[in-house]
Amino acid sequence: MRDIQRYFPDLSPVQIQRIAALKALYDYWNARINVISRKDIAALYTRHVLHALGIAKVQAFSAESQILDLGTGGGFPGIPLAILLPQTHFYLVDSIGKKIKVVREIAAALGLENLRAAPIRAENVEGTYDFVISRAVAPMPKLVSWVQQKIRKPSRHDLENGILSLKGGDLSAELKGFPQARVFPLSTYFAAPFFARKKVVHIPL
Repeated sequence: MRDIQRYFPDLSPVQIQRIAALKALYDYWNARINVISRKDIAALYTRHVLHALGIAKVQAFSAESQILDLGTGGGFPGIPLAILLPQTHFYLVDSIGKKIKVVREIAAALGLENLRAAPIRAENVEGTYDFVISRAVAPMPKLVSWVQQKIRKPSRHDLENGILSLKGGDLSAELKGFPQARVFPLSTYFAAPFFARKKVVHIPL
């Protein structure tokens, strides 16, 4: 929590309260439906919450934007971003229904009215979105093939509408077919060693 308030000093009391509530909520639900690895749950705020919020350091979404969180798992990166950006609309999807149950329960407990969630496969998602966000859900070629028809036009952000994906390690091979890709190292924004090889990749579509 200290790091989150350090890097996001303008959080409101409601946002601080919601972020502070995440640990107990995930402890409760993770004991029943495993959505976060046991070794990571103790580092929830660094490895999951702050990691997710790294997307907002690269591009803060404007009010009324529509954001699709593809393969959200237990709600990352969508839930932390929905707390941070209450005027932005988030649609969290995952093919595994029990994970979406956790997302819905946590969103309801937090009172997140700007978030909806559904158990659905990527290729069956309907509608168009300003950005598709994800965290290590698929290699970039596959991710692009799933969502390239789901991106709204025109763009209204600093970055062109498209994909913002949390990735790690050496991405040279994965991004070889995407000369338009931009890679933003999260170590630029966050000092913790965990972020040394973590990145946000932007693909305009």
